[in-house]
Amino acid sequence: MRETPQGGIAGEATLLVPATEEHLPLLARWFADPEFVRGWGGRPLTREEVAAKYTGRRRPAVESLLVLQGADPVGYAQYVPAGPLEGGIDMVLLPRAQGRGLGPDAARALVRHLHTVLGWERVTVDPEACDHRAVRAWTKAGFRPVGPQGSQLLMESLE
Repeated sequence: MRETPQGGIAGEATLLVPATEEHLPLLARWFADPEFVRGWGGRPLTREEVAAKYTGRRRPAVESLLVLQGADPVGYAQYVPAGPLEGGIDMVLLPRAQGRGLGPDAARALVRHLHTVLGWERVTVDPEACDHRAVRAWTKAGFRPVGPQGSQLLMESLE
């Protein structure tokens, strides 16, 4: 992983860059698509909801990121501190980007950033326990199951 001059976080095949108001048209289109939000959990969102939640307006409480493959936006990720040295991450990829190793690559890069740059000691994710594809992707990214948390499976980074 290397930090890019623009504040991005580079993996082997992906780059995570801060989401901004400039990305609102793209993010609004994604989060209005039922197929995309199915992977995120929840319902399609209005443009106003997306602007409030996913364009960086909640920084520093929530850091919003676009996942790129080359110059092509392929997903959204965010991280949320849960204390001074720990927090959680969430990620969703476009259906066309799934199953190609991009999610695990972006997750590994983000976890390394959280450990080495922000000093986090614990990083967690909480996919739906019944979403075997997501659980498998997080496992490939280096997470292990900790236990159930309602309908979700709490997983922790081994890195």
